[in-house]
Amino acid sequence: MIKAFESINKGYDSTFQANQLSLGVVVPIENYANSPVPQMKDHLQRVQLIEQLGFKALWIRDVPFHVPSFGDAGQTFDPFTYLGYLAGQTSEIALGVASIALPLHHPLHVAKSATTIDQLSNGRLILGVASGDRYEEYPAMGIDYTKRGERFQEAFTYIRKVQDAFPVLEESSFGQLPGHIDILPKPVGTKIPMLITGYSRQTLEWNAEHGDGWMSYPKHLMQQQFTITQWRALVAKHDANKPFMQPLYIDLQKDDDSKPQPIHLGFRIGVKYLIDYLHYLQEMGVNHVAINLRLNQRDIPETLEHLAQAVLPLFHTNKKETSLT
Repeated sequence: MIKAFESINKGYDSTFQANQLSLGVVVPIENYANSPVPQMKDHLQRVQLIEQLGFKALWIRDVPFHVPSFGDAGQTFDPFTYLGYLAGQTSEIALGVASIALPLHHPLHVAKSATTIDQLSNGRLILGVASGDRYEEYPAMGIDYTKRGERFQEAFTYIRKVQDAFPVLEESSFGQLPGHIDILPKPVGTKIPMLITGYSRQTLEWNAEHGDGWMSYPKHLMQQQFTITQWRALVAKHDANKPFMQPLYIDLQKDDDSKPQPIHLGFRIGVKYLIDYLHYLQEMGVNHVAINLRLNQRDIPETLEHLAQAVLPLFHTNKKETSLT
C-alpha cells in the first residue's frame, strides 16, 4: 500500500497526491523564445485563466540579476512581492516558487516573506529552495560561490527553526536565535512546505530526510525512473513518502497526432503523445509537472484551453469536477 504524503497546507495538499500526477504552469505564461526578458503582458489575466481552467499550481522563479549568458530573466518581478500580489488576485491555485536561491538571501527574510504569503493566501504557498547556479550573482552580493552548499544547509535549518515559537539556534553564519524573541507570522499549516531543487550541493540522503519533496529536471525516462526509485527508497527509511516533481517545456502543436520532437527540456508535441508521455511519468512516480510555455509557438490562451480540455481531465485536477481513478 502506498503511504500518503504528509498533510502540510492547502497548496501542498491539493498539488501533491501519492501515486497521482497533477499539472501546473510556469510563469511567465508567454512565448519569449527570442529574448531572455519576457514582456509580462496580460500576466495577471493568464494566471487567473490557469486557475479557472483547473491547473493545480503556478510556479515563479528567483532571478535577482539579469545575467545575459544565462538566457532567462524569469518573471522579472521579485518573487515574494509578486506572489503577494497574486495571492490577492487568486483563490485556489497553489503559489509555487521554483526556487529561492537560499545562499543569496538572509533566511529570516525568506521565512517572514514566505509565512506572510502563506497567511495571505490561506495556506497556498509551496516554497522550492535551491543553492543557486548563476555564478555572477554571488560576487555581486559579496558571497563566496564555493560556500553556497554550506550556506544553503544553514539557511534551510534557520527557516525551519523560525517556524517554531521563540526558536533557539546557537550556531549559524546568519546569526543566532536566543529563544526570547519570536518571528511572526507563523505558517497556516504545520510548516512551510520546502521542496529541494536538484541536489542543492547536499547528499540525496540529506535532502530525503529534510525536504518535503524533490524538484528535479527532465531526463530520459529510464534515467528518471532510476532517480525516483532512489528518492523513494531514501525517503522510506524515514517512514515517509514525499512528492517528486519536474518541469517540462512544451510547444503544443495544433495537430493532436504530431509526434514528439526534442526541444530544450521538453518536446514539440501533439496532445495525444503528450498524454502518453505524462502517463509514463505518472507510472514512474512523478507527482507534478510544471509546464513551461516559453518556446510555445501557438497562441497561449488557445494552448491553455487545449490542454485544459484534452489533458487535465485525465490527471489529478479539481476534485469537485473530476473523479480520480
